[in-house]
Amino acid sequence: MAFYPVNKIKNICLLGHGGDGKTSLAESILFLTKQVDRLGKISDGTTALDYDSEEIKRQFSISASVAPIEYEGYKINLIDTPGYFDFAGEVMQALRVADAGLICVTAKSGVAVGTEKAWKYLSDRKLPRMFYVSKADEENARFYKVLESLREKFGVSVCPVVIPILEGDKTVGVCDVISKKGYKMDGGKLSETAIPASMNDMIEEYRAMVKESAAEASDEMMEKFFNDEEFTDEELYTGIHAGVLSGAVTPVFCGSAFTGFGTLSLLNGIIRFAPSPNEMPGETGVKENGETVEVKYTENGPTILEVFKTVADQYGRFSFFKVVSGKVTSDMTLVNSRTGESEKMGHIYVVKGKKNTEVQEIGCGDIGAVAKLAGTKTGDTLCGASNAVTLKGIDFVKPCYSQAISPKVKGNEEKIATGLTRLKDEDPSFSTEQNVETKQMVISGAGDIHIDVLCSKLKNKFGVEVELSEPRVPYREKIRKKVTLIEGKHKKQSGGHGQYGHVKMDFEPITDHDFIFEEKIFGGSVPKNFHPAVEKGIRESMQHGVLAGYPMVGLKATLVDGSYHDVDSNELSFKMAARLAYKAGIPQAGPVLLEPVGHLKVFVPDSYMGDVIGDLNKRRGRVLGMTPTDDGQQMVEADVPMAEIYSYAIDLRSMTQGRGSFDFEFDRYEEAPANVQQKIIEEAKLIATEEEE
Repeated sequence: MAFYPVNKIKNICLLGHGGDGKTSLAESILFLTKQVDRLGKISDGTTALDYDSEEIKRQFSISASVAPIEYEGYKINLIDTPGYFDFAGEVMQALRVADAGLICVTAKSGVAVGTEKAWKYLSDRKLPRMFYVSKADEENARFYKVLESLREKFGVSVCPVVIPILEGDKTVGVCDVISKKGYKMDGGKLSETAIPASMNDMIEEYRAMVKESAAEASDEMMEKFFNDEEFTDEELYTGIHAGVLSGAVTPVFCGSAFTGFGTLSLLNGIIRFAPSPNEMPGETGVKENGETVEVKYTENGPTILEVFKTVADQYGRFSFFKVVSGKVTSDMTLVNSRTGESEKMGHIYVVKGKKNTEVQEIGCGDIGAVAKLAGTKTGDTLCGASNAVTLKGIDFVKPCYSQAISPKVKGNEEKIATGLTRLKDEDPSFSTEQNVETKQMVISGAGDIHIDVLCSKLKNKFGVEVELSEPRVPYREKIRKKVTLIEGKHKKQSGGHGQYGHVKMDFEPITDHDFIFEEKIFGGSVPKNFHPAVEKGIRESMQHGVLAGYPMVGLKATLVDGSYHDVDSNELSFKMAARLAYKAGIPQAGPVLLEPVGHLKVFVPDSYMGDVIGDLNKRRGRVLGMTPTDDGQQMVEADVPMAEIYSYAIDLRSMTQGRGSFDFEFDRYEEAPANVQQKIIEEAKLIATEEEE
């Protein structure tokens, strides 16, 4: 593949709802530009970009894939992203290196939740936006209705530049609104076609929209527009390009990936309207001394690149990167600004799906991959040793859906841990935790499909089958009243030195600390050298409460009396005596179960407020208030028990059709209601029985 200067490169991220045609569009582009020999189909499992076994089996994208296209002297790096929300982490990686986004919507379904999310992703990052209306030739396709809904939803910046040519209800080609030329696919080749006279008024109407949008590019064009002077095609192309770059214009294209009509018109539009990397604002970097610098896309600058994705395949570990400054050549040595370690670039590649083409250099603004980097992770910056700078990493959404994961065959715990560590390199958007208290490994991701895919990869790549279950809640136990003079006596005689320890304890609840130990011994009934053993005995006993075996908190234990034996008393004896006192006294002190309660923030559109609040009430939540957000949503704040939140990611998605999101943070422990306590105690007994078996 040829070397391209920065002004001849376009990095385009394909976004949209699941099933709206992103991968099919990419396959159509690859085929019509002769990058592949046949048109890949998702249903046949033959696509160049969805090549992973999980993607073929499930028939939807799981990972972001790069498809470099050479067309008309330009290199277009298409980055195809998953449409399912469980894989939003892949979208974040793609957006980090994209210079514009192409949002796919279907001519049948129109604006969906994924369309809205894609628009917001691009708006938040101030990236240029374009629309592509797919499946425009299918039965019941409604391009013009979809166009109207796009303008209603996203504003007058939405501007059609390519529209379908209709013969009755059948779409036979596309019309370039600016040049007023029609095109059709004939035997797999693009050819001009006549535009029906019945469309002339419509084309003029849409061309007027284009003129108005383009006029905002400069004062000179605005003056021509108000004077009702005609624009040349080139002036319109230039004006739309400037509008796309500023965000004032969002051009709309259309076509069919299956037949290929509209595909080349889209490519020509990308070349004309989408920005090259050097037209985008520079990256913000931080030097070793903490100084903030701007890193511009400069071909002659020092080499700086951002690693945005890591993939492990049959050829080894690949790190995908975008060159932000300078260029990368094979065998170049760079420094990882996070670790300070040197990394040899070795062989560098241009990757198209699972096909790797080795190249000698990759220029500024371009995307490539390198194999076998030792310590570099997704989000790291590589640069020259004399120009150490750290670029902004990738912001992943916090995992919100958790499951306990365990092997189907006991003894494979280490295999799971090793496999998840390897998968974490590829997918930083999930997390794992070994909960010592509940003795469970907990895996957290974006949703149930995300977790299911990870489990499938554990089986296919690492040969370990796993089971999922709801995580156990880390409850606590506490007493409510004071008990006094609780006796604990440990006495054992078995020949020779025996064991003797005798204590009398007071136990009372406290609020400011988990545990306080005091002694009020008079007359040396328990020598001072045994006091630490008594404290240790209570501390160890507190690991297991008397109701359900959960740790005891908020306890003050006071040693008030006891006795000892000159020969048989020792530290172990008094530790055992303290334990006996604990077991005797705590059940008398009104023990209760405490449950963890967290602070929940739910972000939803107004129309879902009633459903969300009603659901929170069912979860024993206490709604604290509602606040409007800058993006037109409402933020509902509530305190909710942790036990009621594990399935919330799936339930909220269902309630709001995917439009809702939430943050949940542990806040405190509260006494659980009596009926909940009884249920917890019964479950704890059942778990204890199963573990004994």
